[in-house]
Amino acid sequence: MAEVEAVGQFIALLKLEQASLSSGNTDELPAYAEEKLQLASRLNALATQRNGTLARHGFGADRAGVEAWCAEHPADETAAKAWSTILSQAREARELNTMNGELIHIRMQYNAKALEALQGGNNSLDLYGPDGQSKVAGPRRINHSV
Repeated sequence: MAEVEAVGQFIALLKLEQASLSSGNTDELPAYAEEKLQLASRLNALATQRNGTLARHGFGADRAGVEAWCAEHPADETAAKAWSTILSQAREARELNTMNGELIHIRMQYNAKALEALQGGNNSLDLYGPDGQSKVAGPRRINHSV
């Protein structure tokens, strides 16, 4: 079934994204984001097609509708197996997406801390004035405190 294959491709892409995030190799992330958008669009089209078929046969265009259809057509083991696979894959995709979101959050925190460290901890790269003198707060020389 096309929907099972598309969800499987989405999961594979999420795993690639996770590997890139874990290794710090973020160069591929824009390409993964574009591919995820394309796959999401394909998945939406396939779900719309499935829901239309359900509606034409008098079933709800939702999970309950699929399950009702499967219950009324027990001989169609292919559809029931495909639906079970899709549900399992959807759970896996949701977990992977959540984990990837957490990895992105961690990477953003790391980047923010690195930037703050580069800025000297005071969120300012303006360390010297126009006269070339340091703009760092506090005494400029040790003898200022004497």
